[in-house]
Amino acid sequence: MKKEQSTMIKIYHNPRCGKSRQTLALIEAAGIEPQVIEYLKTPPTAEELDSILKKLKMEPQDLMRKGEDIYRELKLEERKLSREAAIAVMVEHPKLMERPIVVKGRQAILGRPPENVNELL
Repeated sequence: MKKEQSTMIKIYHNPRCGKSRQTLALIEAAGIEPQVIEYLKTPPTAEELDSILKKLKMEPQDLMRKGEDIYRELKLEERKLSREAAIAVMVEHPKLMERPIVVKGRQAILGRPPENVNELL
């Protein structure tokens, strides 16, 4: 029997990522069916990403995957991007986003490690 949830949980998910799969499994093990957003196929809009960052209490550069080739190709470490410009880069290149991100109402967490999601369950 599924638990009723007062607020829908969304997971910005990459099925090829082990941490993302583990985080999704923890949510499902709690009896919750989250809204799964494969952000590489359906990236968030700039407005959605800005909202997510505020919920995470993070700046855009803190959410960027610095090991990605595109990070080096765009020379992001050397550039001083405004918040808006950094968000725009992640919307254009969603691979740059750290994952998974789990959102519930006004809260969000980064599923690294996956157990972080327990704060929202």
